[in-house]
Amino acid sequence: MKLLIIGSGGREHAIAKKCLADPQVSHVFCAPGNPGMEKDGIDLIAITESNHPALIDFATTQQIDWTFVGPEVPLLNGIVDDFQAAGLQIFGPNKQAAMIEGSKAFAKEIMLANQIPTAAYRSFTNSLEAKAYIEDKGVPIVIKADGLAAGKGVVVALTIEEAFGAVESMLEQNVFGESGAKVVVEEYLAGEEFSLLAFVNREKVYPMVIAQDHKRAYDHDLGPNTGGMGAYSPVPQISQQVVDQSIREVLQPAAQGMIDHGTPFVGILYAGLIATKEGPKVIEFNARFGDPETQVVLNRLESSFPAIITALLANQEPEIIWNDQASIGVVIAAEGYPGAYQKGMVVPTDAPDTAQFYYAGVAKNAENASLVASGGRVMLVEVTASDLATAQTEVYQAIDSLSLNEMFYRSDIGDKALSLARKSSKTL
Repeated sequence: MKLLIIGSGGREHAIAKKCLADPQVSHVFCAPGNPGMEKDGIDLIAITESNHPALIDFATTQQIDWTFVGPEVPLLNGIVDDFQAAGLQIFGPNKQAAMIEGSKAFAKEIMLANQIPTAAYRSFTNSLEAKAYIEDKGVPIVIKADGLAAGKGVVVALTIEEAFGAVESMLEQNVFGESGAKVVVEEYLAGEEFSLLAFVNREKVYPMVIAQDHKRAYDHDLGPNTGGMGAYSPVPQISQQVVDQSIREVLQPAAQGMIDHGTPFVGILYAGLIATKEGPKVIEFNARFGDPETQVVLNRLESSFPAIITALLANQEPEIIWNDQASIGVVIAAEGYPGAYQKGMVVPTDAPDTAQFYYAGVAKNAENASLVASGGRVMLVEVTASDLATAQTEVYQAIDSLSLNEMFYRSDIGDKALSLARKSSKTL
């Protein structure tokens, strides 16, 4: 098989590498990809995600068996619709179905219509009305840009002043442009967060193993929100009972609700969840794989990833088997991220034997062809081991061996699970 992956980040690197590991796959192309992927034998195609005609022409000319869409923006721009209109096989939701991520207000409407547990909320386009609602509800409270904001359009406000500032920045100062022209103000939910992803084919839902992401920039969940600073799987502090309840009360009603709404979903459905005292509730939906969750979840997939996608595209039942190993991924970011960040630093290319590198914000230095940092999240270092404690030890040993000038990372990825496990063992 010859496959095409759309996107350029660490998520797409992990997807492409997983595909290329399958003996049935001869070539994996990534458009546009990044030069760090080439070390794993992935072929880069210099076509941007937004150039649908050129991508369609490439897929047709190269006789690509199917295309997989990594990021959300091309989905919301209708790349699936365009490929399907050209008679090409592509896996992902169409433009209408991708609105479950493209508009938080739309996602909330789907949840409300299908009794999917989530935070109480209201949507606003007027800042005075939003502020009045916030004053009435009090803090802590959550303010979200309605549209896409690269993981940065969410403010958990602990004071009224902070909440008002978020509303003003989105609705008055237009920091997120059209994405922040409407805001969703919702109640703050307390509990343990986790990510539950699933392969979805209309009403059919095939859950993946769960992961936990770390959104804040710095250790101990401090600093601004980012696109994700690391992840791990499994998440032992989330019971299988809670996962089963989430599948039953969130994923399955969401898939059926999208059909009932006239926007059936085919692709990867991501539920960002929080285990509250009242049970699991939805924080957000995404219409694609998460990053950095993909880099740890796919390392626990025993079955053939290409075979799963091929089966789903043919409306057949896929074989999906997960291993019981543990995976931890730590993001290496440029100093200053998620604000203005450094660029041009030399990026490590030789991974220790125990670790894997997944590249994101990298480019080639024209002078010596070395990899240099070009984005906020530069790369992710991942280790798979028999248990979380071993994986954590080995991933940080691997990072300690690297030269990371003007780059930083969180040193506590996985700590929460391990500290809870230690507390649990002491009470036994």
